[in-house]
Order: sequence, then structure tokens, then C-alpha cells
Amino acid sequence: MNLPIYLDYAATTPVDPRVAEKMMRFLTPSGIFGNPSSSHSFGVLAKKAVDEARMQVADAIHANPREIVFTSGATEANNLALKGAALLYQQKGKHIITVKTEHPSVLDCCQQLEKEGFFVTYLSPDSGGLLSLDVLKKAFRADTFLVSIMHVNNEIGVIQDIEAIANLTAERSILLHVDAAQSVGKVPLNVQKIPVDLVSLCAHKVYGPKGIGALYVRAKPRVRVAALLHGGGHESGMRSGTLATHQMVGMGEAFALANDAAEKKRITEFKNIFWQALVKIPGIAMNGDDAHTVPHILNVRLPGMTADAFIQALPELAISKGSACHARGTGPSLVLRALQLTTEEAGRSIRFSFGRFTKRAEIDDAISKILSFIFNRLQSLSGKQFI
Repeated sequence: MNLPIYLDYAATTPVDPRVAEKMMRFLTPSGIFGNPSSSHSFGVLAKKAVDEARMQVADAIHANPREIVFTSGATEANNLALKGAALLYQQKGKHIITVKTEHPSVLDCCQQLEKEGFFVTYLSPDSGGLLSLDVLKKAFRADTFLVSIMHVNNEIGVIQDIEAIANLTAERSILLHVDAAQSVGKVPLNVQKIPVDLVSLCAHKVYGPKGIGALYVRAKPRVRVAALLHGGGHESGMRSGTLATHQMVGMGEAFALANDAAEKKRITEFKNIFWQALVKIPGIAMNGDDAHTVPHILNVRLPGMTADAFIQALPELAISKGSACHARGTGPSLVLRALQLTTEEAGRSIRFSFGRFTKRAEIDDAISKILSFIFNRLQSLSGKQFI
């Protein structure tokens, strides 16, 4: 079977073979398969592996291992952060601030909390996807207890100024939650230097397994969230459930391998090559502020055709319209609509994303296929020769 060229790394990444090899040691009868909560040697060895993985995840954001709560993924981490904080801090206030370009697991949480009596302000970013600090300042209220902001947007790759935002929330003793699912290995985040309180993390965006994530919960000054799952008091009482040793080990190893300067340089070059080729297409435009984006995501508006038609015409490329959470939806991207794009413009937008296993030959091949298709189409529509 000939698989297409994979250019959808923002949706998910393949598990790095080094990660998979290490995970296998904790699955089979000859490996360390014990329950980490057991007191016998199988359990002791499994707990040691979980402790090491917790340290690897913590090191990626300069946290203390005891501040890491393992979850089933970033979606659960976002739910635990927002709902858990709302349950525990509602005596302080019932007002939450977020941004219209957040992940559905944040926006849907906020909508659910509104049904439960909380008040949510949804801020609009500028046309490049960045949140204005002045807009945020104006949104603060006396009863604001939580702000939730995504670090790196999963559709357009825009990087928010988390340090500046954190300084504003810290000054007002307001909790700050950061969805950093797309950050690790792409953008540094140091929780010792930046006063964030809660950070959601994800393994499968950084060459780890699906089904595992984590929530950073600041220890000093102490922050807590109410548990959403009960039954054993695991993870410092914040997330009950048998610890999935192999998943945690996989996440830890993936995070340990994430900060590769050569990899970042190569992916940056790939994005630049890709965009310099696509910019030859008349009428094409980039979505998002290019000066504040990560190198692995490129979101563009195509001229004169829908994203659906483009994807169907080029099955040789594995690409998407945006977030995999909405890939099967019929409506335009909420992120792109929040950038003041029209429904028609949003419907013409495609996300390309590059990663560790992307090859230069694949970049060249994808460019050739795209330009050939686009220029042939434009020529057939206009009867003119495009160069």
C-alpha cells in the first residue's frame, strides 16, 4: 500500500521508534508489567519507571516532578484544570476569561461551566491570531478567578505571549491555565520563570503515544484542583485510576527527546521552502502572524477553491483543514472565523504541518504536486498560461 506524504504533524505524530522500544519493556511477561501501586518487586520497579517518566515530563517545562499529574491526554488535562479549578475556587469568583481560538476541550468546558452558573468572557484575537494585552486587561473583573490561554495554536501555529499574560494574572492573584499541547519541543516554557499555575501537556503531539497527557499544578504558591475522577486517590488525589506505566514511560521518553535544535532548524527550513514555493500561486495568503508562529505549522488560504476540493484532488498528501477535532465537521474553522476571516475565506484554508520524520524529498514532491495541480486548474479556468 502506497501511503500519502504525511504533512499533518499538528494533528498527531508517529511514535518515535526509541519511545516505542522503551514502552515495550513495560508490557510483556518478561518486562516490568506490574501495578505501580503494588508493594512487591514488580510494582516497585514499575513505580520507579513512573517516577522517572514524571521527572522527564517535569524537566521539559522546568517543573518539580511532584507538580505533574498524569492524565489520559490534553483534553482531560484541560477539563481537570478548568472544571477542577472552578469547583475549588468558586468562592473567590465565578468569572473566567478565555480566547475564541482555544481548543474545543477548553471552549466546551467553558460552555458547560456557564450552564453551571459561571460567567465566561470569550476574547477575540487580532487578525494575526494574537491576543492584545490591552484587550485582556479590559476583560478583568473583580470576580475573575481564572484565565485560560493556549500557548501555541494548533491550527495556525501562533504563539501567545504567555510571560506577559502571566505577569498580568499574577499581579491580580488570578489563576492562569495554559494549554501547551503543541509547545513541547517547539517553544520553551519555563514555569520557574513564568508564573503560570496550570499547564496542560500531551504526548502524541511530540512523538509519544496517544492516550497519555499531564497537568502541571503549581506547588508554590500552592494551587489545587478538585478531582473529577474518584476511586483510589492516585496522582496526589487529583486523578484516580491505575497508573498506565507503559504510557507514562512513553510520554517521559518522548519529552526527553523533544528539545532537538537540529530538528527545529530542519523543520524551519522546510516551512520556509514550502511557503516560498506556494507564494508563487496568485492570490494565496498565509493565515496567522508569521512573525509569531512555530515552524512546524503553515496555514494558508487557497485561491478560488475550497479546502475540501483541494484535499480530495490531492489524495497523495495527508493534510487537513485544521484541528482534527473538527476535521469531519461541516462548518468553517472557529479559529479562522475568530481572525475575522469570512466563512468563504475560512473554507478555503488548508493546514500543512511538518515534523521529525518529514524528508526533504517529500517536501519537494508535495510542492511539485500542489503547484502542478493549482496552475493546471488556473490555466483551465482562465485559458492563460501561468508561470
